[in-house]
Amino acid sequence: MKKNRVRSLLALGLSLTMMVSIMGCGKQQRLDAEINPDTPVSDVQFPLKETEELSFITSAPATSTQDPNKRVIFQRMEEQTNVHIDWTCFVSDQFSDKKNLALAQFGNLPDGLFNAGMSDYDLLRYAKQGIIIPLENLIDKYMPNLQAVFEKYPEYRTMCTAPDGHIYSFPWIEQLGSGKEAIQAIGDIPYINKKWLDYLGLEIPTTTDELEQVLIQFRDHADDLKQEFSIEGDVIPMSFIINNGDQDPSILINGFGDGYGDTGDHFAVTDEGKVIYTTVQEGYKEGIKWLHKLVTENLIDPEAFTQEWSTYVAKGKNHRYGLCFTWDIANIDNNTDYVMLPALTGPDGMRNITRQNNSETSGFDRGRCVLTTSCRNTALAAAWIDQMYAPLQSPQNNWGTYGEKDSFNIFELSVNKDGEKMLKHMDLGDQSPVEVREAQSVNGPLAILNEYYGVYVTQPEDAKWRLDNMHETYLQDMNSKYVYPNVFMSIDDTNKVSQYDTDIKKYAEQKKADWILNGGIDEEWDSYLKKMDKYGLSDYLSIKQKYFDQYQDSLSSEK
Repeated sequence: MKKNRVRSLLALGLSLTMMVSIMGCGKQQRLDAEINPDTPVSDVQFPLKETEELSFITSAPATSTQDPNKRVIFQRMEEQTNVHIDWTCFVSDQFSDKKNLALAQFGNLPDGLFNAGMSDYDLLRYAKQGIIIPLENLIDKYMPNLQAVFEKYPEYRTMCTAPDGHIYSFPWIEQLGSGKEAIQAIGDIPYINKKWLDYLGLEIPTTTDELEQVLIQFRDHADDLKQEFSIEGDVIPMSFIINNGDQDPSILINGFGDGYGDTGDHFAVTDEGKVIYTTVQEGYKEGIKWLHKLVTENLIDPEAFTQEWSTYVAKGKNHRYGLCFTWDIANIDNNTDYVMLPALTGPDGMRNITRQNNSETSGFDRGRCVLTTSCRNTALAAAWIDQMYAPLQSPQNNWGTYGEKDSFNIFELSVNKDGEKMLKHMDLGDQSPVEVREAQSVNGPLAILNEYYGVYVTQPEDAKWRLDNMHETYLQDMNSKYVYPNVFMSIDDTNKVSQYDTDIKKYAEQKKADWILNGGIDEEWDSYLKKMDKYGLSDYLSIKQKYFDQYQDSLSSEK
């Protein structure tokens, strides 16, 4: 349900070259637009003299308020800008479908989507249909904060630019380290219960065989562990959520075969620059067989193949896990009892950690925020969004804020060594980082750069703990030369890749879960490979290879 549309605040002259061709009911609407706003940036000054309104779609976790204007961050933003936002908010787990339905109502669109959740395919198809607009000129004229980020790190502007030369979205950027030292280099970290190891007199395992023996000890001494540590419920040697990003156990199989194991999107790049699909490699097959062996030995949680996040966390909070997988163990249990399990050496002596793809440029989401063709005051919208990129604002959008009454605060407002304002992370104590942040953060477009730490914001203690331990535990074993970069494909290739990914990834993950749980990978392997080929894996890989090669060529030309 929409309120009255915002009307022009400024004497805004727009030079538009626009052609909208509506080719009948149900057919594609096409928009070719160049936007050249001629209102000087100095004329968009906050706070505005009179209140103006913009309309945005966003999302919020089900556990938090569904009224964004009740969040302190947006309340302060309205005071600072005198811009009121008419929000349409959807629950996060329903957002994808709700967003697509909302965007199908051409002519009744909001001004923009704040937490847009746009894939590359979404950006290109909605641009082609005339639903979202190009932004590069708005960025150049009205967004000095984002411009400063692009000037400091031009690769981000390059990654935001579509093959047709336009920028259709405002990005989310979070740096904490870079390259192999970036916090995003590894997502699905295995955490092993050091308290249990110490009680049983066991060392931290360093090979797949040693881990198996440790899990057996957890199983065989379950009653002792339960009594010693007052555990509610059965002791679980190992648990995970299959095919669930950071909660998946694939990092354990890096020691098999050539050491590529598996990744979240199932792509890896060899040191020779060849793009491969991890789930059709011999090493992957051997690793899956080993994981199935753990199932037959009753070392894996039977619910690992069906459970959802809430169930996974509930068992963790009851301290039932010997080994589990996640981004931050504090979200599952606590970081006092657990340590990171190091890279495991496989049966043939292989030891490697395959980094996450796209991690070379640290945290980056291209399609975080967009403006629609219904936005009549694009200068105001761009200037308001640019406030999200201010160095003191971005950390709050990302993590939470200060000055909350009757609730836990993420920050206290402090000063740095130069006497300037600085956000200091509060001690989370026993609080779950993800739950506290979900209650306060607004996400959306933002940028947190490495050089902000110690100047505008401190590193979050949980992130610093994770990063320091990652470097100590994994850095020496990150042997792979390449990760697959964040490339922006043409709409034709994006369309093909989207279809291939639907068929190939779905089938690969279905068989992965089936084989770990029930076995049978040797008997079905040849037919599996034939079916993957039938789904178009070869063409899929050739498209991915083309863009990897182009990316490497662009790096060479920049040098």
